Amino acid sequence: MSHQAQFLKAFFRNSGQIGAIAPSSEALAGLMTDWLDWDSLGCVVEYGPGTGVFTEAVAKRLRGETRFFAVERDPQLAAICRNRCPGVEVLEDCVSRVPDLCRERGIEQIDAIICGLPWAAFSPDLQDRLLAAMFEVLPPGGKFATFAYWQGLALPAGQRFRKFLKSNFSTVTQSPTAWRNLPPAFVYHCER
Repeated sequence: MSHQAQFLKAFFRNSGQIGAIAPSSEALAGLMTDWLDWDSLGCVVEYGPGTGVFTEAVAKRLRGETRFFAVERDPQLAAICRNRCPGVEVLEDCVSRVPDLCRERGIEQIDAIICGLPWAAFSPDLQDRLLAAMFEVLPPGGKFATFAYWQGLALPAGQRFRKFLKSNFSTVTQSPTAWRNLPPAFVYHCER
């Protein structure tokens, strides 16, 4: 079964945690990863790698001693990601446990987080809990990238999420649009 078919199957199995009907495009993966200075990163974590499109892009950009792991809650998607990116540690867990996962690996802080989670679909309470966990390990100056679909900006959840980012990060910029993504999307580049 193709990655797209497996992703769609996972979407129907658990649409509350998977916010898309198709894997992200390579163009979107580039927008998620190309803005970072890879030579300066000591540790990168990916939230919600799904089938591993962003994971693969990160793995290609890693330099020197940069540590990297991904956290995927869905066991079948984690298996697909591991198969696609065999050199990457893909953990079946919840990102709310990122501080514990870092401690277990002797990691004190994360320099950048690449996020494929459907934040706009989460309740404000869940957003706050995940952000609190993230900020335990993402220091001031730490980078965070997540994407949004254009049609979602008109919805209250999309507007709430944009305000959420701007109130929790010192800098929030928006990338160009990945028009070949299904649906078209852009990336929020955030700095704590």
